[in-house]
Amino acid sequence: MKSTVCTTLVLALAACGSGDKTDAELQADVVASMHDSVIDDLDALVVAARSLQAAAPAHAWIAIRDADAIDDMRQAWRRTRVAYEHVEGATAPIFGDLDASLDARYDDFLAELGPGGDTNLFDASGVTGMHAIERILFSPMIRAEVVAFESDLPGYQAARFPQTDDEAIAFKTMLVQKLIDDATSLRKQWQPAAIDIGVAYHGLVGLMNEQAEKVNLAATGEEESRYANNTLFDLRNNLDGTQKIYALFRAWIHARPGGDEPDAAIVAKLIALESVYISLSTSGFPPVPDDWSSDVPTPDNLATPFGMLWKAVHDAVDPSASGSIVFEMNRIAVLLGFPQFVEGE
Repeated sequence: MKSTVCTTLVLALAACGSGDKTDAELQADVVASMHDSVIDDLDALVVAARSLQAAAPAHAWIAIRDADAIDDMRQAWRRTRVAYEHVEGATAPIFGDLDASLDARYDDFLAELGPGGDTNLFDASGVTGMHAIERILFSPMIRAEVVAFESDLPGYQAARFPQTDDEAIAFKTMLVQKLIDDATSLRKQWQPAAIDIGVAYHGLVGLMNEQAEKVNLAATGEEESRYANNTLFDLRNNLDGTQKIYALFRAWIHARPGGDEPDAAIVAKLIALESVYISLSTSGFPPVPDDWSSDVPTPDNLATPFGMLWKAVHDAVDPSASGSIVFEMNRIAVLLGFPQFVEGE
């Protein structure tokens, strides 16, 4: 409830105060405030990655002996997810190469690497980023459906802890160091001159559309933070970040004729979707029914906790449905002179 109240206040206050500013001044305000907002999370991302590195043992990991260190690394990894999911919508479209290095999934990397795959799980080449680290940290608890999906991928290597001192040192000084380097590079490059607010806004719309895809993938073991069962946590943080960055546009939106109606619809839908996510206390998705189909879900399946979540997300972001977040954000894109989001582009 506290989170919903805070979000309501932030979104309400952001709509005020445009005064008699010119269009150019309103755009400049968005750039400046977006820079400052995102910098805070990028700083947090770097700090969390360094904490993960500091906690990593420089010897082969043994689950019982190194339990405290492994838990510390997992908690630091979760903090990297909070920070990055907050800013992903705005930064990923502008810094695509860094987004891939930081946040691409295992199957995305293997599609690029080909049948040879990545035979060294712990170095700074091949598969990298937060999900490469997640795959190692949470390897003892990876779900059977995730293993079934990944084991069919050309170049697949089973996930595991470092089994030698050399592997542990490589994890600490190479794989995690690359995460630190990439996060630091993104932090340094996030300057006002680099911020294209049209591209960033388009990224926010795409990220909201992607909420539905991420829920769809839960049924096949392909979802984003699948090793830690953390994807619902990711969605919450994506939504939180979108709310904060969208709020930066609201004074400009309200200064444009026709902006009030779609903005009100977006704010209502964002708060409603946040309430759905808050109502589910876990970091992962509810259990997916065995006979689930995202194409034609049955009434019985839609009545399950997963089915209700699936429907709430799809209804909230459906790009073809008037009143949805994506549909109304596209209406505002036209008002602001930005390109509209097109599904599948």
